[in-house]
Amino acid sequence: MAESTFFRSEEMSLIQLYIPAEVAQPTVSELGELGLVQFRDLNPDVNAFQRAFVGEIRRFDEMERQLRFFTTQIEKAEIPVRTNLSNAYSSRARSRQELDDLEERLSEHENRLLQMNNSHETMQRRYLELTELKHVLRETSDFFHEAASHQTEIRNSFDEPSAPLLDDLESGPSQEAQGAGLQLGNVTGVIPRSKMQTFERILWRSLRGNLYMNTAEIDEPVIDPTTDVVVEKNVFIIFAHGREILAKIKKIAESLGATLYPIDSSHERRREALFDVVRHIEEFNSVLVNTTQTRRQELMRISENLVAWMIIVKKEKATYHTMNHFNYDINRKCLIAEGWCPTNEINTIQTALRGVTERSGSMVPSILNELKTHKEPPTFHKTNKFTVGFQGIVDAYGMAKYREVNPGLFTIISFPFLFAVMFGDVGHGIIVLLVGIYLCMNERKLAQVDGEMFQMVFGGRYIVLLMGAFSLFTGMMYNDIFSRAMPFFQSGWDFHVPDDYPGKTVIVAEPNGHTYPFGIDYAWHGTDNYLLFTNSYKMKMSVILGVIHMSFGICMVYYNAKFYRKPIDIIAGFIPQMIFMQSLFGYLTLMILYKWTVNWFETDAAGHAVRNSPPSLLNTMIYMFLSPGSVADEDRLYPGQAFVQGLLVLIAFICIPWMLFVKPYYLKWEHGKARAMGYHQPSEHNVRVSTDSTRSEEAAGAVVAEEVEGEEEFEFSEEFIHQVIHTIDFCLSCISNTASYLRLWALSLAHAQLSEVLWGMTLGVAWGFTGTLGAIMTVAMFSVWFFLSIFILVGMEGLSAFLHALRLHWVEFNSKFYIGTGYAFQPFSFATVLSEKETV
Repeated sequence: MAESTFFRSEEMSLIQLYIPAEVAQPTVSELGELGLVQFRDLNPDVNAFQRAFVGEIRRFDEMERQLRFFTTQIEKAEIPVRTNLSNAYSSRARSRQELDDLEERLSEHENRLLQMNNSHETMQRRYLELTELKHVLRETSDFFHEAASHQTEIRNSFDEPSAPLLDDLESGPSQEAQGAGLQLGNVTGVIPRSKMQTFERILWRSLRGNLYMNTAEIDEPVIDPTTDVVVEKNVFIIFAHGREILAKIKKIAESLGATLYPIDSSHERRREALFDVVRHIEEFNSVLVNTTQTRRQELMRISENLVAWMIIVKKEKATYHTMNHFNYDINRKCLIAEGWCPTNEINTIQTALRGVTERSGSMVPSILNELKTHKEPPTFHKTNKFTVGFQGIVDAYGMAKYREVNPGLFTIISFPFLFAVMFGDVGHGIIVLLVGIYLCMNERKLAQVDGEMFQMVFGGRYIVLLMGAFSLFTGMMYNDIFSRAMPFFQSGWDFHVPDDYPGKTVIVAEPNGHTYPFGIDYAWHGTDNYLLFTNSYKMKMSVILGVIHMSFGICMVYYNAKFYRKPIDIIAGFIPQMIFMQSLFGYLTLMILYKWTVNWFETDAAGHAVRNSPPSLLNTMIYMFLSPGSVADEDRLYPGQAFVQGLLVLIAFICIPWMLFVKPYYLKWEHGKARAMGYHQPSEHNVRVSTDSTRSEEAAGAVVAEEVEGEEEFEFSEEFIHQVIHTIDFCLSCISNTASYLRLWALSLAHAQLSEVLWGMTLGVAWGFTGTLGAIMTVAMFSVWFFLSIFILVGMEGLSAFLHALRLHWVEFNSKFYIGTGYAFQPFSFATVLSEKETV
């Protein structure tokens, strides 16, 4: 049994469970609480609707629908839901009787709630009609009164085009109107205010203005019982001649959502109707209040247990869904399950199985067998709240192959360090560090905050913490805090400025014999050649870090090959790759270090230069390939350089056919040797072999299934082409990836220059003023500088450095050794089931 480490994924075992039918549900429920087994589907060809427990799943689907309905009603009523449940109550498996009682209870609650909802909605709709009718009766009374006041304007002749449309509304039409066959009628009702303008236009165009219309706004808020939304409405009354015109008006009004109310033309009858409506409204008010209170009490009773019921239903549904993956042995009356679990946790699973058997009182125990198989197990990295963020960075690139070296272990250090190289600033590092400390210290409270972007940052809170700490360190190495220097130690340079210095000539600093103990000497800040110095320093530093990082990645090839027992990957992979890398770029790193250690401006006693001017390493690398074995005198770095470079180029070229030919021909020889010994290729179809288990005393001769997977036929041409592609990719990527690490220099330079420009354009300008104006400018410019520093230098520059560090790990580092063809371990776990958000 392998020890659990973060260097490799957990060792996994394929287990087989024989679970008695009478304890199947509590057993699977207990395994769901543990969350240690990823069950395999033993019925892949069976339709989901034809499986053994589809009836139970439909039953829990219906219960889940009822709970969602309760949740919607409770949220609409703004009733708080009780969430503080004890773990014992929420984790206990339910018996069949308890589930039947819960189903019956949910149905009773739903029926009562639906009945109250229907009654409440009906009464609300009737109350709405009475309210609208009340306003119609009040407003139309004014309309009729206004129309009656125009009786003096009515003419005796109806032939004149200017004759009024309104007649005696209280006493009926005049004799002339009756003789002419004209009938004056009205249409009254209520219409949404938003449709009023459209209603008027349609009436005017369809009736050609042959109507008289009056409207009034309803000041009282009107609530739609269907949507529970406040709707603004208007009362309208329309007078027109003829039944066909009145019928057309009614159709137009109803098509626009208006509610029509017939109104009597008699004043007395309208007044009596108004009194009746007001009385009915008062009665409905009291009934509505009682109904609403009863409904709210019912919802409050439901809310007390809603979360507990939801947990029970989700767990039971997940349990039976998992049991649908099992086979049923009719003879033994048990369920047979297969799944993956960590080898170190087999004893924990067996203990849980025995506990379920003892609690249920069953005489037949559940049996666990460990199977032998050729199937590739899932990959499971055991993480905690600190390592889960770094492991997520690796898993986003690709899931590790089973038991291969896990880059997540090295990412804990390398990722925040490479980020800090590009983001090095003490001030900005402190800001990021404080953000990380805040997120880590308040993680319990902040874990409840919703928001995808925030949860993404919160999940990587320890990454933020380390990025801030490493940025603080690199900022001290760069001697940079908000683009200012930090004179912590005595400088190694002295500037001798004469008293009559005009400020137009260049003053050269002289060494004073002191060595600055940590980082860059602060004397470099503000000098004319500061940018030239830091560019050279950071560019060479980026190459050194890149070569070290990639060489470390190549070293992981050795550990993978040793673990998988593939010596050919060491002989034809690790060794030539490492030699090729070090012959070229390892040599470049040594030249950089040597060039840093030599005093190129040393003079002899006569004052003449002892050495040539420092040679360009870029030209040295170019002519190393263009003219191997020869070095110009002015470009010579050390004695014997020509021979060493020629030898290194020859070794690098030898490594190319070494990587290209050795592995394919070795695999061909190994395949031919196996065939000569009588071994043949496995068939294409999976073969299921049954043997007796001897590893478990409880198995008592139980049948164990071993699966043998078909393998692809060996093809030398395919293997050779694959090796050609791999060799070309490695050789070219060594060059391109080394150049890619120059992004460390580029982003560090950009960050430092942006910080300096921002300082000079804000606080640098403000401090040029004095007095009251200087104080005002300082406060104003400090606010601008602080905001832009947070938004641009910390936010945008931090995100840019994060993405570039991500790319260096995914492409430059992982490509050297990471296979990443595995699949994740996804155990049956109630914690995962309950954490999934509802999607309806």
